[in-house]
Amino acid sequence: MELSRRTVIAGAAAGIAATTTVGTAQATAGGRKPVKELFGRLADGTKVHRWSLENGGTRLKVLSYGGIVQTLEFPDRHGRRKNVVLGFDTIDDYVAKSPYFGALIGRYGNRIGKGRFTLDGKTYQLSVNDGENSLHGGAKGFDKRIWDVEPFTEDSDVGLHLHYTSVDGEMGYPGTLKAKVTYTLTRHGDWRIDYEATTDKATVLNLTSHVYWNLAGEGSGTIEDHELTIAASRYTPTDSGLIPTGESAKVAGTPFDFRHGKAIGQDIRAGHPQQVQAKGYDHNWVLDKGITARPEHIATLRDPRSGRTLKIATDQPGLQFYSGNFLDGTLVGTGSHTYRQGDALCLETQHFPDSPNHAHFPSTVLRPGQTYRTSTVHSFDA
Repeated sequence: MELSRRTVIAGAAAGIAATTTVGTAQATAGGRKPVKELFGRLADGTKVHRWSLENGGTRLKVLSYGGIVQTLEFPDRHGRRKNVVLGFDTIDDYVAKSPYFGALIGRYGNRIGKGRFTLDGKTYQLSVNDGENSLHGGAKGFDKRIWDVEPFTEDSDVGLHLHYTSVDGEMGYPGTLKAKVTYTLTRHGDWRIDYEATTDKATVLNLTSHVYWNLAGEGSGTIEDHELTIAASRYTPTDSGLIPTGESAKVAGTPFDFRHGKAIGQDIRAGHPQQVQAKGYDHNWVLDKGITARPEHIATLRDPRSGRTLKIATDQPGLQFYSGNFLDGTLVGTGSHTYRQGDALCLETQHFPDSPNHAHFPSTVLRPGQTYRTSTVHSFDA
């Protein structure tokens, strides 16, 4: 199966942010021109820069390493601003320890079983970095690459264009892939991500963002009292390696039913075999809306203590909800807080895990002459 036509052209219909002149333009409507500073250096001396953006009450700090969102701040019901994502203070910690905190993920978000897939009669062996499987693009995926960053201001919006070229054969993937990801902070304070890519050979592609959220504030404790709603009647069960079995199972009558909203902790210890296997939630929800031409609302996360609310809209067919099961108390983050199991969660908009090995899943094939485009919007309120 091929990438659906909607997926390939969706970005154009959704209004991908256009490139504008940078360096001299000033942000308007309360926005602040992106500010660049040196964050650190890799072991080989490569500089890593940090960009700071602010607009509509939201503040964002982004690293050129991995396109990482280091911090994201927005106010609670009393106007008190806090950082609500997990991260580190140093580049050394990101290189040595990070479980994908805030990173851009590619070439393939989530897992590919045994690190293998067959395309046009040829089998490709990928970098294996999760048992026998390939996770988030392999041992050195997009999260561990230096991205070229171009700031922009456009009307009342501010943002960053991030560019990375993945050469043919990198981590085992075919084709030279040119990727562009645009982070936009709108005048309303929304954080929009627009993904775009082209290839010179047939390949598979599934880009996403791996932000760890805690709306009460980074390092503030468990997210089990957060209330989550997901517009999905089905999910994809997994085997012991967290690879989809190929089944699309109903959420009704199971702990995986978030259609009407509930506290994350309400059923997290219900003893469902899928939860026991994953040590909580770490599954792909099959969104009821399917693939759409424009981002549509698919999930709401609310912290009752602070009143902070996150709403997510996407054109993608799937959402990976991960409840921070493998945070083990060994990581110390930006606020000098220790991160324990369940101290944050991820909501990754995506195509399905292991799609290249399941013909009935929405296709992730991208061919020369096509342009991959997809968009996700995060809206914040209190």
